[in-house]
Amino acid sequence: MAVSAGLVVFFWPSSPTAAIGKSATLSSGFACQVASVTDGDTLRCTDGTRVRLHAVAAREKDESCSPGHPCPSASGAAATAKLTELAGGQSLQCQPTGSSYGRVTAICDNAAGVEINCAMVESGVALVWPKFNRQQPICS
Repeated sequence: MAVSAGLVVFFWPSSPTAAIGKSATLSSGFACQVASVTDGDTLRCTDGTRVRLHAVAAREKDESCSPGHPCPSASGAAATAKLTELAGGQSLQCQPTGSSYGRVTAICDNAAGVEINCAMVESGVALVWPKFNRQQPICS
């Protein structure tokens, strides 16, 4: 029985709040000082938090699109450059929406009050991912 309980704890998916650290919760939001931009829909904060832009689909760095994911015509390089322009080195205010592969999914605004998720879509380098946009819409 103890082994079963250990396996459940070991394989239990991490919570979104674990992905964003102890000081933030799903309802409170969190600040992210951007340390780096990974690609067109993911960035890393200076505290190590990895943020996946909620309801945004951009090409991967290798220009591919994963099966079943929306696939924008813009290149991955163009999406990465746009996210760097909008968020690189800046302080963002993010509202978490969940988690994905060890990253917190969030809707983030930069210091100028621009919703990064929406700006990526409106610029043409990314698409809205309808599956996730239904739960909490971006560009609203």
